[in-house]
Parts: sequence; structure tokens; C-alpha cells
Amino acid sequence: MHAYRSHTCADLTKANVGDTVRLSGWVHRVRDHGGVLFIDLRDHYGVTQVIADTDSPVFAELEKVRSEWCIRIDGNVLARDESLVNPNLPTGEIEVFVRDIEVLGASEELPLMVFGDQEYPEETRLKYRYLDLRREKMQDNMKLRSDVVASMRKRMWDGGFREFQTPIITASSPEGARDFLVPSRLHPGKFYALPQAPQQFKQLIMVSGYDKYFQIAPCFRDEDPRADRSPTDFYQLDLEMSFVEQQDVFDTIQPVITGIFEEFGKGRKVDQTWEQISYRDAALWYGSDKPDLRNPIKMQVVSEHFKGSGFAIFAKLLENEGTEVRAIPAPTGGSRKFCDRMNAFAQKEGLPGMGYIFWRKESADSIAQARGITVKEVNALIKSGEITLGEEAAGPLAKNIGPERTEAIRQQLGLNVGDAAFFLGGKPKAFETVAGKARQVIGDELGLTDTNRFAFAWIVDFPIYERDEETGKIDFEHNPFSMPQGGMAALEGNPEDVLGYQYDLACNGYELVSGAIRNHRPEIMFKAFEIAGYGKDEVEKRFGGMVNAFQYGAPPHGGCAAGVDRIVMLLADADNLRDVIMFPMNQRAEDLMMDAPSDPTNEQLRELGLRVLPPEA
Repeated sequence: MHAYRSHTCADLTKANVGDTVRLSGWVHRVRDHGGVLFIDLRDHYGVTQVIADTDSPVFAELEKVRSEWCIRIDGNVLARDESLVNPNLPTGEIEVFVRDIEVLGASEELPLMVFGDQEYPEETRLKYRYLDLRREKMQDNMKLRSDVVASMRKRMWDGGFREFQTPIITASSPEGARDFLVPSRLHPGKFYALPQAPQQFKQLIMVSGYDKYFQIAPCFRDEDPRADRSPTDFYQLDLEMSFVEQQDVFDTIQPVITGIFEEFGKGRKVDQTWEQISYRDAALWYGSDKPDLRNPIKMQVVSEHFKGSGFAIFAKLLENEGTEVRAIPAPTGGSRKFCDRMNAFAQKEGLPGMGYIFWRKESADSIAQARGITVKEVNALIKSGEITLGEEAAGPLAKNIGPERTEAIRQQLGLNVGDAAFFLGGKPKAFETVAGKARQVIGDELGLTDTNRFAFAWIVDFPIYERDEETGKIDFEHNPFSMPQGGMAALEGNPEDVLGYQYDLACNGYELVSGAIRNHRPEIMFKAFEIAGYGKDEVEKRFGGMVNAFQYGAPPHGGCAAGVDRIVMLLADADNLRDVIMFPMNQRAEDLMMDAPSDPTNEQLRELGLRVLPPEA
């Protein structure tokens, strides 16, 4: 028999009854039923119940074991009594009577329990990650991650792509975040960088004549952490193709992503048709360039209804150039209680509040007030059929702008009795983010968001440039290496009107994919950077390898990258990226388990020619 096991803890069934077996694993749970010990023995594959009573030759030794001890047992497979069968376990029809035991690794008192669903502080979970990873949910998440990556690879190979590896130690690259720099021992005073993405290399692979490339690529960015972003490193499905247009990239990646979500999405609906929404429309309708389309709410501009109105705040604001008022429809949200709750939400987000109107059935009080008669008289007219109750708009904002304007707003937004609308005004960039959050909260709280669905949309037509409002300077708003729509001719006009062949894929409020058709023409690239104030010499100095390569017959090419971590996070129903990464950093970019970052030794610093300055007060 093998030194440690004849079967895994998921293998044994009723067909094994009577067999002598050997199992190894961790003590998941111990139950002492007065002279009979029940132990759930767990390994990577599953759980088997093992038992011992006073007739077992190792009963005394088994009494000593505790949770998370690693043990090996020999025993006989017994059938469970019908009343004790556990249908939730593959091994639920049997148990193993222990004849022999070997302790392979005893455990100290546990800082966190593996059995059960107790919640522990993140710092504890990360410091003792090897224990945290033993928990069933984490085991499932990591298996899911591995299976997703394997499926991605197969789908890419089946699509005619080949996998190539790009360097990990390279030169600094402008990907929009801080680099992790690596000092060079052989070249004192100079630094390598860990790649923020394989961007330049994958483009060079296209120049080298390899038609289709992909890689499950590690990327490194020195970023501030958040729930859907790692502060140090992440993985992406990176791909690039030659001789393609934007739609070709969409048609290539869509079946891969769709297939992954169908395979691992636990039966949830996966959108087959992916809408293409311009960046500007996404900002207008959803307040985000990664909208959650499971929520059907679309915001609209309603400025015309407030110009010259009795609501002085909006009326005066609209006299300024570049301002507007937007409405967030809230079907079924027509109660003062809900409206007040959303107003409080806006105040928590740093705004003075959020104007609202809600529509309700007319009351006898309001009709009496409008007609100058008593409520009793109104009720009599209602009873006789001379008055039919309609709808009325309520809320302070409705009183200020009057019934005609409120009715026009209701008609534009397609709302009815029992519905509401919320309003934000100013320069769109100042309130779009809060409006987008409010839209999401409204959809969630009113039950409008379809949580049993993966909803995808391509966000397209990103502006390449933006103008700084204070300095008037033009700079890049998005990827400077995307091909301008219209090529060189587009760069001759107003820079703020120039759109790029750049695109993101949004799913359920997250950006899953980002990519572009690349600017492979040196003359267009130099002109694009010149508009943003970067001379030819600076472009050649910073991106010389790629610019030089483009002088030698560069093909049109484009591609994208899909975030592996975010995809797995969505599939696992995890709220935090760290729940689908094997060994993540904490919020302060620290590895509490390995004590990183750590202080270098004096010898290491001398070898690198470096001196560490004390932090500024």
C-alpha cells in the first residue's frame, strides 16, 4: 500500500464497503459521542467520516487529535446506517473504522478556524493565508481560478492563437500608473521596471510577423488598492492580432468571454448580444464608463424644463456655459420616505442633496386647495363622478417649477403614478460619478437590477484628448497609442473632438476588457504626441524601441486584455479581488505573511550603489 493513501477523501463509495483503505488529510472536525469518536477527515478533494470506538486499537491516540492536525489513518470501509446517510457528500454512504493512525503534522492552537463560516479580520486572514486557503470557499475559488485560466488557454489555442511569453524585467512604460522600479547592479544608477502590461512587446510581436499572440500575463502597477484592484500585481488574458479592425477584435474575444461565463456562471443568463455604447453616452446615461446594464435605469438631460423656472438653484446654474441638469428615473420609487433616503445618500457623497419629484394619485386635499372648495365638497364630487382623481407631482421641486413643467418631465422620462425622479445639476464631470452611484443604489434598492444575469456592453469612441480647465493645456485623456478615428486628418481639427479606436468591455459594473486598434504609423504617432506637447525627440527617447520598429513595415494591428482576477471575482460571487488571488497584499500593499516589503541589508544597498533616505516628516 502507498505510504500515505490508497484513496482520496472523495473517492470511497458503497462499492468499497469491506475494503481496507489508507487515507491522509486534515482533521476537519471532531465529535465525541461518549466512547465513539467521529472525525471528518478532509483533503483537497473532499471529506470522509472516520470513526473509532473503544474496540479500536488506536482509540486513545485518536482522542488526542485536534482540528487541522494532519494525519494518516488505516481502516475498514463500513456502510452507514440508512438513517445516517449524508446525501450532500460523495462519501456520505460510508464511513471508515480506524485501525491505525500516524500523526503527520500536529497543529498549534489555530488563529482562525477552517471549519465553519466565521468571519475574520482581513489582516488575520492574510497573515495566516495558508490556513485561510484551507477553507472550503477559498478552495473552491482557487480551483475555479485555475479552471478558468485553463479554459481561456484552450479557447485561445482553438481560435488559432499561439502563446508567447514577454519579459518581466523591462523598461518603464506609460500605462497610466506608477511603475515598480528594479535597480540594476551591473548598471549603477539605472533602473529596470516591472511591466505594467506587455503592451509594447505584444505590438512588436505583430511587427515581427506573428499574426496572433496571446498570453496569461502578469502585470505590475504601483496603485492604490480598492476592492476590484490589486495594489501590486494582477493577471490578464492578453492578446493581439495583425490586419484587423475594431469589430474583428470584438468578434474574436466575445465567444471566449461568453464561453467562460456560460461554463462557470452557475446557470446565470449570459448576454449573447453586446451593445456598443459611446463613451459620452455611457457617461450621460449611466454616469460611468463601466455601466451595470442589469439595471435598466437610463439618465436623461432635462435642462430645458428648468431654464427660467421657479427653481432658482437650477435656473441660475443653467445660465453658466457647460452646465446641465440630469434626471435619474426611479420606477416604483414614488414615496417620500424613499426620496428622503436617496437625498441622504447624496449628502453622504458630499453633495448638498438631490432634488426629487414623485408622482402619486391626486388627493382630495390638493383638489380642494386648487379649486378653493372644501374637502367634503370634493369628496361629494368624486362620489358623483364629476371629478376623477388623476396623478399629481409632489415634493419641493415640483412646487417650485409648477404642474406644466413637472408633467413635461414625467412624459419625457416615461414615468407614472408611484414613480419618482431625482435631479443633479452642474458641469457633468463634477456630478457624473455621484449620479452613477445613485443610479446603481436606486436600481438595487427598488429591485430593478437583475442579479441573475451577466450583462455585457462595449464602450467605444473614447476621446483621446482633454483640455485642462485651469491651464487650457491639451493632454491625453485616454490611451495615447490608439489610432485616431480618421487618421492624420482627424488630428488637424479640434483635439477635443478626436476619438480613438479604443474600447472597454463592461460587465455588471466592472471593466473586464480594455483594448485598442494601435497607431502603427510613425507620422501619425508623432503628430498625436505633438498635440499633447511631446516633441519628436521625447517620443523617440521614451518609446524608441517601438517607434523604430514601426519604420520597418508595421502591419495594422490591435488587441485587448481581459482581467483574469475580475472575471474570476464575478464568477465566484466574491466582493473583493483578494478572495480570488492566492497570496494577495493587504490594503497598504503589504504581504503580512512574508513580511514584505522588507528592509534591504547594507550589503545589498552597497552592491546596488543605493542609499535609503529617511522618510520626510
